[in-house]
Amino acid sequence: MATTRTAHTVWEGELLKGSGTVTLDSSGIGSYPVNWPSRAEQANGKTSPEELIAAAHSSCFSMALSHGLAGAGTPPTRLETKADVTFQPGEGITGIHLTVQGEVPGLDADGFASAAEDAKKNCPVSQALTGTTITLTATLV
Repeated sequence: MATTRTAHTVWEGELLKGSGTVTLDSSGIGSYPVNWPSRAEQANGKTSPEELIAAAHSSCFSMALSHGLAGAGTPPTRLETKADVTFQPGEGITGIHLTVQGEVPGLDADGFASAAEDAKKNCPVSQALTGTTITLTATLV
């Protein structure tokens, strides 16, 4: 069964001086302020589209990697994934770097790196972002 998740943003004013609020409707877990300086300069307590993409990508990748490892008979004990989404004003999103550390009993570093590359390639968020360069560092701990 397909699912649809929804968020909405209310924006007031022009790009450089305006501001908005993004609300996560499906989960109901909150509303978050957003403005141009939080995107192009410092966050200062506000979010950005890139931070939301980073959250989506790190969680999707972790789920895909966990599923792949379990399917191969080496379920992870723990995965910690960070997604760094780089935004360059005037150019857009110029890249995403995923960093994952995993505790996977019975798996060597090469096997973990291979599973992580497969998850990077096949997680739905990675597939949705195919126009962006996605790099990966995978470390078995």
